[in-house]
Amino acid sequence: MKGLLHHIELYVSNLERSVEFWGWLLEELGYTLYQDWQEGKSWKLGDTYLVFVQTEERFLDVPYHRCRTGLNHLAFHAESREHVDIITTQLKNRNVRILYPDTHPFAGGESHYAVYFEDPDRMKVEIVASNDSRASHA
Repeated sequence: MKGLLHHIELYVSNLERSVEFWGWLLEELGYTLYQDWQEGKSWKLGDTYLVFVQTEERFLDVPYHRCRTGLNHLAFHAESREHVDIITTQLKNRNVRILYPDTHPFAGGESHYAVYFEDPDRMKVEIVASNDSRASHA
């Protein structure tokens, strides 16, 4: 267990919108609701959980941007290429913009089968079925 990621806590601009977006996606990936309180929710898979907390009004003046210093994106394993395709269809049905459409699903390289998209705060998210152990930089 030493060194494994324990949890990630993300502050979001609109908790309700983020919970709607992330809830179905994380449950599709095998996570279950873990914590639920007025200002936040979390989902857990194994020993790792993701927490979403409403940003305080006084800190909402500067929006998140993945190209600034800090977190660029979160990447999750899919079960298979077919699972990536199913999630891609679900994202499109939810009117979520797919990033890098001209090179999808190989935006991360020939052996990196993935879908890239943004959450409601425009954080990049990647769902990958690749067996390639190198990090994607799409």
